[in-house]
Amino acid sequence: MNFTPEVKKQAFKEYGKSEFDSGSTEGQIALFTMKIHHLTEHLKVNKKDLVTERSLVRLVGKRRRLLDFLKRKDIERYRTIIKKLKIRK
Repeated sequence: MNFTPEVKKQAFKEYGKSEFDSGSTEGQIALFTMKIHHLTEHLKVNKKDLVTERSLVRLVGKRRRLLDFLKRKDIERYRTIIKKLKIRK
């Protein structure tokens, strides 16, 4: 599940402010979304992997808290990131 530094830089560059800005809320949300997709695919094959399931639930919660924070601070950035990542309808 460890993503290479190149993949992380690409995600930060595409969704965050720059490829070195790993602290931006949008970059973190994008990285969590990538990890969530990866774990979801893993759980489709390994249905009884409870540790991964717990990790997935924790990641979804972290992403949810970051999205709530972004929604409170800047609603336009929130709308942009959920549209880019296709998190919601």
